Amino acid sequence: MNIEKKSVGSALIRLGVSLAVCAAAVLIAHFAWDHAVMRVIAMGAGVIFCASLVILLLGMLKPKAHRGRTLVTLLSSLVRYVAALVILCWGLSMFGVDVNTIVASVGVVALIVGFGAESLIADLVTGIFMLFENQYNVGDIVEVNGFRGTVKDIGIRTTSIVDTGKNVKIVNNSDMKNILNRSDNASIAVATIDIPYPTDLEGLEKQIPTLMEEIYRNHSDIMLSAPRYLGVQELGASGITLKFIVEIEEADIFSAPRVLNHDLLLGFRRLGVECPYPQLDIHNC
Repeated sequence: MNIEKKSVGSALIRLGVSLAVCAAAVLIAHFAWDHAVMRVIAMGAGVIFCASLVILLLGMLKPKAHRGRTLVTLLSSLVRYVAALVILCWGLSMFGVDVNTIVASVGVVALIVGFGAESLIADLVTGIFMLFENQYNVGDIVEVNGFRGTVKDIGIRTTSIVDTGKNVKIVNNSDMKNILNRSDNASIAVATIDIPYPTDLEGLEKQIPTLMEEIYRNHSDIMLSAPRYLGVQELGASGITLKFIVEIEEADIFSAPRVLNHDLLLGFRRLGVECPYPQLDIHNC
């Protein structure tokens, strides 16, 4: 909540600054309207103010669905690009440049610029396709080229991903390839625990379902269902390894195994089963 208040406050400050600049530009243009430069400044300040207002209103929307949040960030990015394009075209027309002639010859210009801005065009096209194909959305947990994190922002050109250490990675949309979206389906947390060889395994296995239900009741906030006992995973040097799994959300992929290990240890102790540890027997001859 504090973060949201700070973001809204900073947005309001930016909007106020834009409004002040706009007002100053209007006053300057009013007293010096004959100067094309002043008119361009007034026009640019007005466009920036309108764009800031739209971005502020979009920022106040807090859709719960990941798809809705994605559309908000994309629209905010699009507004910035449109504002820059409007200022450019309108400013040129104020200086007496025939914009229609420029638009008519844009085919030749695009061919020349296309070779120099190939990556920029690829980012824009990829961003548009990602919007329609719904490959990932804001709030999804993805993995790209070994970097795993939560999608924070999706723009027309770039995508921002934040990992668990709050590190932000900005990736060009054209480089978002071979994406592993971990938020599409439920994830699986795995836990193993060793028991001594003398343990009555059949008797213990009859009590495990009750323990699984108890663990689920205590942690239903991170577990989607009761943990499942898969059986004997390994016959180790000091004990028998039992394997358990539980369905969880990807956001809990690191915390859920710790919780499951903790409750398994305490639950087995209540059942009279301690974890084994390496022992060395020395015999004197």
